[in-house]
Amino acid sequence: MGISGYDYRGWKDAFYPPGVPRRSWLAFASRVFNSIELNGTFYSLKSPATFARWAGDAPDDGFVFAIKGGRYITHNLKLRNCETALGNFFASGVLALGRKTGPFLWQLPATYRFEAARLDDFIRALPKDSRDAERVANGHDHRLRRGAMLRSDVRVVYRHAFEVRHPSYFCDEFYDLLRRHKCGFVIADTAGTFSYAEQVTADFVYVRLHGSSALYASDYTDEELAGWAAKVRDWTDRGRDAYVYFDNDAKVHAPYNAMQLADLLT
Repeated sequence: MGISGYDYRGWKDAFYPPGVPRRSWLAFASRVFNSIELNGTFYSLKSPATFARWAGDAPDDGFVFAIKGGRYITHNLKLRNCETALGNFFASGVLALGRKTGPFLWQLPATYRFEAARLDDFIRALPKDSRDAERVANGHDHRLRRGAMLRSDVRVVYRHAFEVRHPSYFCDEFYDLLRRHKCGFVIADTAGTFSYAEQVTADFVYVRLHGSSALYASDYTDEELAGWAAKVRDWTDRGRDAYVYFDNDAKVHAPYNAMQLADLLT
């Protein structure tokens, strides 16, 4: 249970108490939640030093990061011819997270349709664990100007989840493809902006709550949070892990909604 990102200036003196400097925001947030979605990795390649700092700021006991895949791969290349781009992404420092590595989020834009062969090829190229990620990382190129990390100290099994927005993805063929590869379908509440479905395609469930009435901005009501708590209990009672992230960050609702849902579940 956690938040999508943590570095929001509007949260200063609201969620982050007065006197807590920006450099300590991750350390603070990672002791409120047991998971945080790293969304900065979507916008640009980071460095091994950055990933090492993230890992060092977070607690050692039970905390995991979700890592959002780079938009250069998903939006620019559109999952095609991305072997080198995947090498750059996984060599940029991902391996430094070690046992704090949670699921990888691949968010696809609403601008292109579902193509089974394209997605199948992409999933086959994704590393299944940190050892496999070492192999992928060795395919990096000169774009990693701040260094590359090509070895992991521990073996960690990787999970991959897909958040889709084009209506053509909401079909049995897509869900079955995810099931074959044991990848997760992201259940995304987008205030009706994009299509919605609740499909469970793996041994884990990935939920992103962007806002129920206003995208990225609306506060979840007590009734809505109780509904999500019931769903999470049902998934976990059936033996699945659940990752739930609030992305309604615009008006500082995300951290408080995440704390409320965590309280309901405990």
